[in-house]
Parts: sequence; structure tokens; C-alpha cells
Amino acid sequence: MQSAAPFLMFFFVVAVLMTGYPVAFGLAGGALIFALFGHAFGWLDAGLLGAIPSRLFGVMENETLIAVPLFVFMGTLLERGRISEELLESLGRLFGRLRGGLAVSICVVGAILAASTGIVGATVVTMGLISLPVMLRRRYCHRLSCGVIAASGTLGQIIPPSIVLVILGDVISNANQKAQLAMGNYAPETVSVGDLFFGALLPGLILVGLYVGYVCAVALVQPHRAPPADSGEISLARTLQALLPPLFLIVSVLGSILAGWATPTEAAAVGAAGALILAAAKGNCGLDDLREAMRKATRITCMVFVIFIGASVFSLVFRGLGGDEELSRLLNALPGGAAGAFAAVMALMFVLGFFLDFIEIIFVVVPIVAPILIQLGVDPVWLGVMIGLNLQTSFLTPPFGFALFYLRGVAPAEVQTASIYRGAIPFVALQLALLAALWFFPQAATWLPGQIYGS
Repeated sequence: MQSAAPFLMFFFVVAVLMTGYPVAFGLAGGALIFALFGHAFGWLDAGLLGAIPSRLFGVMENETLIAVPLFVFMGTLLERGRISEELLESLGRLFGRLRGGLAVSICVVGAILAASTGIVGATVVTMGLISLPVMLRRRYCHRLSCGVIAASGTLGQIIPPSIVLVILGDVISNANQKAQLAMGNYAPETVSVGDLFFGALLPGLILVGLYVGYVCAVALVQPHRAPPADSGEISLARTLQALLPPLFLIVSVLGSILAGWATPTEAAAVGAAGALILAAAKGNCGLDDLREAMRKATRITCMVFVIFIGASVFSLVFRGLGGDEELSRLLNALPGGAAGAFAAVMALMFVLGFFLDFIEIIFVVVPIVAPILIQLGVDPVWLGVMIGLNLQTSFLTPPFGFALFYLRGVAPAEVQTASIYRGAIPFVALQLALLAALWFFPQAATWLPGQIYGS
């Protein structure tokens, strides 16, 4: 019974979270309940809970996590400044006369918004509200319209810089350090958030290319599904005016990391300051918009860190109940060695992605399984990229994908839920194909960090 206790705690907490109970309290409360039972049965030393304050102080001291509120503020400010609206309108006019041009512009804007905000729900909702009615008026196929909007909105999971990669990079970094120490390596090479940024960059761009390629193929083979349309007067100057500022902001953030001028946290400060300058220069973001952006950024940041605190309590109790040893024994017993263990973990995360948000999965599951997989020889950067892509695929997969729920919430009544689900399936297939390619060619994720950091 003792060996099953940590896994019972895990599934108990997952069940609590699926009821809609607040995540942070569900994590910490469920862990404390099992800690009391563990102490009563002699499975857990209650003195272990005395480590909670030091763990929380460690979170407060973590400079990498300062990037979270800065990137969130950057994204919310760009959203309030209606940057995304201008991008969609300008690129829609530029490409709208071509077959599939509107859908291609949504892929491009999705990639830009992913790199500048990384907030999946906000991106899907924004593009759904702005683009979907336009595509329907121009006689685009419902399935293609919904699929390309939902898929492009999830790019924030994998295209840097985004809060997803910041959080995942920090967790992977800690997991790598723990794994190396467990293997007797007391001077391990560090894995940074910057490593994960550049590890995810090439796969993210490949994924955007796959989306665009699919849209172009549909427009060529079935032109009635993506007809050209009179998009109004085309102004190259207006298009560049909408496109260049956010691109410059993204290049400034990533470029400062690439050139070694700034850490990811410092680059996040550059992004936040740049978003302020951009919003001021646009002149369409007043004091009320600034206040609302700050309120939203504060709410999101508080949510992330409260969940982080709950997850710290959960992981402490999980380890105190012997969960690390039991899980390591279980994964090592699976057929196929490291490949079998990795496949099992990815399958578990994929299923959990139907019911839990990425923050919960990253904070709860990754710290438990990542050290074990790294000890089995899995490259930490490749592992982080694969987890990001896997969660992105899960959030897009019918019938439970979060992105589909977001889009259903803003789609017109004439768009059937079945059309949203069927439209997402080809893009899920593209993401699975990319996951399979990265499985066999991990260099696509590890080559660029190696070139930049020489690791």
C-alpha cells in the first residue's frame, strides 16, 4: 500500500482539479491530506514539511521567473494596444486576393502573436473574433477556417519567447541539475531557458511552414474551400507599419539573448519596455488600457506563482512518500528502455493535456518525470521541446482540446462544433508528424543551442 500512496495522491489531485476546484489549493490541499495519512501510517516523516518555507523562498529568489510577469505584461499590453487587429487586417488585405491568402495570413499572424505574447487562450480568442467572421463572409470552408485559427493560436506553446517556454525551461533546468547530481556529476553543464528558446525556435518555424504548406495545398486542390476575395485597397506602407514594429520587438528580445547581451529575464524587460514604447507610438493605448493591461498581467502572474507554490508542496510530499523511487522503478521496468519510458511519459502528458492546463502539467508532472528521463540518457533540451509540442498537440486534439473550447466560445452560431473538430484534425496530424520527425532527428532541437552556446 505504501508504494501506491504517491500515485494515489497524484490521481486524487488530478480528480480534484477536474472538478474545477482552484488549482493551487487543490495541489497543496491534496498533498497535505496525504501527508497526514502518510504520517499516521508511518510512511512519511512530518518533519519533511518544515522544508516548505525554504522551497518557497527558493521560488522567490529565482531570477529566471522574473521573466514571467515581464513577458505577460508585454503580451497583455500588445493585446490592449490592438496590435493583433492591425496585423490581421493588414496581412489580410495583402494576401486576401490569393487563394488561401487569408488563411496564410492567419498562420503568419499566429506565429508573430505567439512570439510576442505566448498566451494561447488570448491568441485563439482574438483571432477567432477578428478573423473567423471575415473568412466566413468570404466563403471560406468552415472546417478550414476553424482549423487554421485554432492551430495558429496554439503556436504560443512552442515559438519563443513565451511564458510557456520560460516556465518549462526553468523546470527542465532544475530537473537536469537534480539528475546530474543523482548520477554523481557534481559539476554539471547547466541547461538554461535560453537553451530551450533556441531549441524550440527551428521546430516552431517548421510547424508554421507545415501549416502554410497545408493551406496552400488545400487552396490548390480544392480551391472552393479557400477562394480569393476582393480585400480592398492594398497599402504596402500600411502593411509594413503594422508588421515591422512587433517583428522588431521580437527580434530585439531574441537577438539580445542570441548576441549574449542579455539573459532571458533581462530580455523580457527589454520586451516589456519595447511594448510600452510601441503602444505609446501607436497612440491607440490610453491610460485605461495601460491599467487594464497591468491588472491582467498581475492576475495571470499571481495565478502562475500561486500554482507554483501549490506544486512545490505537492512535489515535496510526493517525494516524501517515496514517489521518485517508485516511478523510477516503474519507468525502468518498461520495455524499450529509455525510449519506452519516454513514450509512456509523453502519452500520459498527452492525455492529461485534455483536462489540465499547461501550467499544472509543467509544475506537477515535469519535475517528477524529467529527472528520471534525463538519467536514462534523454537530452534535456530535446525533452523540453518534445514536451512543448506534445502539449500543443493535446490542446488542439478533439474532443477535449482547450483551443477548440476557446474557439467554440467565440465562433458564430452558424459554425457547428463538428466543423471545429474536423477542421483541427489535419493540423493535429501535422503536429504528430513533426513530433515523429523530432523523435528520429533530435538534432532539429539540439543543433541551434549547440551552435549558439557551444554546448
